Amino acid sequence: MSPLSVSLSALAATLALAILDGCGRIDLCRRWVLALALPALPHLPLLLFLLWGWAAPPLAKGSSLAALLLLWLYGAVRLSAFPTRARRDGETARLRVLWDGRFLTMAGIYALLTQIPIWFFYPRLARRFSLPWPLVTADIAVSLLLAAALCANGVLRVLCTSKWLNLVRRVVVILLLPLPVIGLFAAWYLCRQARFEYDHGCLMEGVRRVRAESDLCATRYPILLLHGVGFRDLRHFCYWGRIPKELTRLGARLYYGNQEAWGTVEQNAADIRRRVLSILAETGSEKVNIIAHSKGGLDARYMISCLGMGAQVASLTTVSTPHRGSQVIDRLVKMPDGLYRALARAVDRVFARLGDTHPDFYTASREFTTAYAAHLAQIAPDCPGVYYQSCASVMKGALSDMVLAFPYCVVKAAEGPNDGLVSVPSAVWGNFLGVFRATGYRGISHGDVIDLRRDDYRGFDVREEYVKLVARLREMGF
Repeated sequence: MSPLSVSLSALAATLALAILDGCGRIDLCRRWVLALALPALPHLPLLLFLLWGWAAPPLAKGSSLAALLLLWLYGAVRLSAFPTRARRDGETARLRVLWDGRFLTMAGIYALLTQIPIWFFYPRLARRFSLPWPLVTADIAVSLLLAAALCANGVLRVLCTSKWLNLVRRVVVILLLPLPVIGLFAAWYLCRQARFEYDHGCLMEGVRRVRAESDLCATRYPILLLHGVGFRDLRHFCYWGRIPKELTRLGARLYYGNQEAWGTVEQNAADIRRRVLSILAETGSEKVNIIAHSKGGLDARYMISCLGMGAQVASLTTVSTPHRGSQVIDRLVKMPDGLYRALARAVDRVFARLGDTHPDFYTASREFTTAYAAHLAQIAPDCPGVYYQSCASVMKGALSDMVLAFPYCVVKAAEGPNDGLVSVPSAVWGNFLGVFRATGYRGISHGDVIDLRRDDYRGFDVREEYVKLVARLREMGF
């Protein structure tokens, strides 16, 4: 074959690759092309050296070098910037970048592994073809850097777009990636997590698109969301994360309790009562459905039974509410009273600045004791006209949520499985719907169950669980 025909063949191959890429057909043969190309692409210095030493006319040699550089640059830019072209139903822009990151990470791992046998036989190749050792050293360095850059490109995309990786796991992966051998396992772990998240994300997005603008959550009565202790319903930070947006999109009419962060059960119940009456006046509805998290469930029970609001409430759904108190709080309130009151005054000053008009940490915190839970059960029995249901969540270990690691261990030792604050037996009230769990080691914490972090977890979609809760209320006529 003449030098000119070799040059023309290289240019034709480059043009054919560009045409295939332009029409979207390159994904059909991507695996086979990359399987053959990735081992050779990183060795650009060696390829250029061999081609430069080729005994051919200057024109043919120059055109061949240009064709090689063009093909190499096109392949490198195309693979790094636009790894895939095929789209999947339900794929969003974030999921697309996540999948591209997984693809690039796997390509980088493959390119790196295929260099090992090449490096092993490099001394023999150098003697066989009389290659200068500076070239060999430069070629090995370039091939290593290019394979690592390809993998780093993918890892960066996964780390920036994944919602299933918490901060601790991200830091651990970043620290392990530079280590020999161990780094490959860390990269493989990222690819595995990205695959699970991508499949789950596409599935759920497809479901949401199918039922877009439906009335799945259009309950007969409006829904009132009640937050737990230590938080307020803020304008720019929603206590319930992405849940309200999803429920509203499916037809739910949502309102917020606006009770105080550290108000007592009695104070908050009075605030919620006024809120319920204003909602009924605004909507013309006869009743409301209440979904309450943590202490909000205690506030709601007191309002319904002790403030005569049973006729205005159709249902009460409590999520991780300590209906039977906490043995851990029983022990904490036994600390010296002077110290406890000093701590309470400090907390009250902080939350008074955040909007609480009557913060009372000293009393409100003691309403989590088992003694107060028994007292509340006596003074606030279930109202016959209200439907009560409850659910709970559990962490699988202290590492499930580092913020709640210590209280989880304490509650675990005293009361058993819990979400970092509330045990499962304490959360049961009325018709118990079950325990929210996630697959793997993660578990669902007290904050995860209200989407506090705006994260998704394997085996648990918090928005979907609340859609099921509200859809169930709708089916029951509430």
